[in-house]
Amino acid sequence: MTITQLEYVIAVDTYRSFVTAANKCFVTQPTLSMQIQKLEDTLGVKLFDRSHQPVIPTEIGEEIIAQARILLAESEKIKEIISDRQKELSGELKVGIIPTVSPYILPKILNGFIQKYPQVKLIVWEQTTEMIIQQLKLGMLDCGILSTPLHEASLTEIPVFYENFVAYASKNSKLYKKKTISPDDIDMEEIWVLNEGHCMREQVLNICQRRKATKGYQHFEYNTGSVETLKRMVEMNNGATILPELALAEMSDKQRDRVRYFKTPEPAREVSIVIHRNFLKRRMIEALKTEILDFVPKRLRTRKKKEIMEI
Repeated sequence: MTITQLEYVIAVDTYRSFVTAANKCFVTQPTLSMQIQKLEDTLGVKLFDRSHQPVIPTEIGEEIIAQARILLAESEKIKEIISDRQKELSGELKVGIIPTVSPYILPKILNGFIQKYPQVKLIVWEQTTEMIIQQLKLGMLDCGILSTPLHEASLTEIPVFYENFVAYASKNSKLYKKKTISPDDIDMEEIWVLNEGHCMREQVLNICQRRKATKGYQHFEYNTGSVETLKRMVEMNNGATILPELALAEMSDKQRDRVRYFKTPEPAREVSIVIHRNFLKRRMIEALKTEILDFVPKRLRTRKKKEIMEI
């Protein structure tokens, strides 16, 4: 039994395909299949049901694969011990980030992080919260940057900042006529929201204390996963939407005239770096957190006078 064989087994379990697993492991499919077959011969059991498409683990295979993930995580500690003794950070950091956070912090921190840590290969995927959680549990991501709390026992949350929500209103919206607003002022029939599957949608609905989804207009249903698109819909089609405060950074004066802040306590979202509880690359995570905090405005670093919205 070798570490490489265990890596191949976990890859097949993760991608449920020998071909895809081989590609991800940068080996040929016959090489990967042969090594898994050798491991099965050594153990005297079949790990996968190859007659099923996609490939699935056998009953005993599931137990062995679960243990293999633990063994691989433990083996990574050896690399971590070496890394801790080195002055310069090095290695890969695989990060998942939700679409409602990514455009507002990633461009701001990317160059700085790469310049400070040239030996670190930063690999970033923009994904939904559900996908990030799943891939963290499978060990496919090192960390996620997303809204919390998640209430996931196997994950550890490291809060980084607390971002206020604001309203963005057209001149025909009732919100535009107010200097500051409260959730009670919001008419859900005129609010543009993200589609299902985005945690910010749930936070916006929680702000309004309404679970009723809105279509924006009675005869038009619009589904988007982009905060920037919501802004454009308000500018072109009336109504209003709810934005995270960092979305205001690149706004013109004309656009800022549409922004309305909430009265205290202001609704906000907690943005955290999330890792698996057995995660090892602590120094890299601290470096990433520091880079984000250096960019985030000071008032977003505290949760005082804010009400954190659940997702």
